[in-house]
Amino acid sequence: MNIFVAQLPSRVNEAILESLFAKFGTVESARVVYDRVTGESKKYGFVTMPNDVDAQKAIDVLNDFELDGKKLVVKKADPPKKTFKIRM
Repeated sequence: MNIFVAQLPSRVNEAILESLFAKFGTVESARVVYDRVTGESKKYGFVTMPNDVDAQKAIDVLNDFELDGKKLVVKKADPPKKTFKIRM
């Protein structure tokens, strides 16, 4: 399951994000999104967990979990939107 995580504190990197979710099961990937120009965190990211039961448990526990004074927003990620390019 792909999980969306928002309201991340600035200090959170991929290793911290992965360790937060690893308490609930196997983490395939953890990614924090960074601004391409400034290199600063956009304060959200994505975690992929192969076991849906473990992923749902992580969502249930970590949504509204307070980390460094910020309440995390954790939910199942929407599937990526498909975009089509029209060539003329």
